[in-house]
Amino acid sequence: MGRDMSTDTVTGPGRRRFLTGLPALAAAAALPGCGTAQDSATTRPRSQPAPAPASSAPRQRTRPLFLGTYTSAEGGGSGIGLATYDERTGRITGTGVVEGVADPSYLAAHPSGHTLYAVNERENGSVTAVRIAEGGTADVLGSRPTGGAAPCHLSVHPSGRWLLSADYGSGTVAVHPLEASGALGGRTDKVSHDSPPPGPGQDGPHAHQIVTSPDGGHVLAVDLGTDTVYTYRLDTGAGTLHEVSRATVRPGAGPRHLSFHPSGRYAYLANELDNTVQVCAYDPATGRLRPAAPQPTGTGPGINHPAQLVVTGDGRYAYLANRGHDSLTRYAVEAGGSRLRLLDTVPAGGEFPRHIALSPPGGLLFAANQRSGTVTVFHVDRRTGGLRPAGPAFRSPVAVCALPL
Repeated sequence: MGRDMSTDTVTGPGRRRFLTGLPALAAAAALPGCGTAQDSATTRPRSQPAPAPASSAPRQRTRPLFLGTYTSAEGGGSGIGLATYDERTGRITGTGVVEGVADPSYLAAHPSGHTLYAVNERENGSVTAVRIAEGGTADVLGSRPTGGAAPCHLSVHPSGRWLLSADYGSGTVAVHPLEASGALGGRTDKVSHDSPPPGPGQDGPHAHQIVTSPDGGHVLAVDLGTDTVYTYRLDTGAGTLHEVSRATVRPGAGPRHLSFHPSGRYAYLANELDNTVQVCAYDPATGRLRPAAPQPTGTGPGINHPAQLVVTGDGRYAYLANRGHDSLTRYAVEAGGSRLRLLDTVPAGGEFPRHIALSPPGGLLFAANQRSGTVTVFHVDRRTGGLRPAGPAFRSPVAVCALPL
């Protein structure tokens, strides 16, 4: 392992005004180039208030939705997309953009819900903190370099004190402290995945995800280039990572994303390159991950690159996003989490579903479809796990991440 604890500097903070306010204040103004035709038809000037709902109409419950994009891609966005969604219908309404955040391809929220973090997926990688403020403004608190190239994933430690990030281009993972304001401190650690050697067809390590285990005891980093999942202990005083074990899958599998079962004893691994998933037993005491035999994705013989798995809050179902097949696979989770049983696949409703997420209440699933520039929403049947489209797709430039809160 290589380690770099050099100091770094913060870029200047700034203030970006939403086109409209937070969910409680949201008007029906769509993002430029975003939204369904139905959204555009109901847009009003900001100075003209919407009529009050009739007393007999059911109360509409809206929650915030944040959208990641590539600002450097042709047809990409200009920053972090802001929207709301209706918990009952799944309808998305665009509310603005936090402009000036470069290539925010992955997003994560602080446990408090008051700060949003974004990777800046560029050669000189960095991460950015955005304070979500009342009154329709967002304070860009600043950015810090990760010390690596092309960060593609980040997560907040459950303590709320540390931001963890994964650099795809350099195969490194980094740690930044979080201040009480939500702002980022200077990097406290960076670890390089120097071994094992890269897998077949790979030019080096490619860290694709970093996540904390449900018990909070370990941090796991998934590396597509070395076909390995690394387990670390995080020193929560110093903000440093210390490797305790590693799990290597078959050469050329290309592990991309790991999702835990709510029990914390099992996790599910999506392998991007060989189009498989694996159930992994997890030991909270040691941090050791033990992958079982690869399983099919249900997408048939064509080219497919699994992107991400999510697991329902009750632990009964899991869903996989399939890029290439442009579908969502549904699995039944059985035997206490130790087994996945393939049920079916349904169309994703867009092209190249790169990211999927369940709403916190669990009744909706969101799919960010990169190549079609859309976000599709599905109702989740709590009894069967079945997915049913919630309505027309929401237009969002080069949609690569959808984060519902």
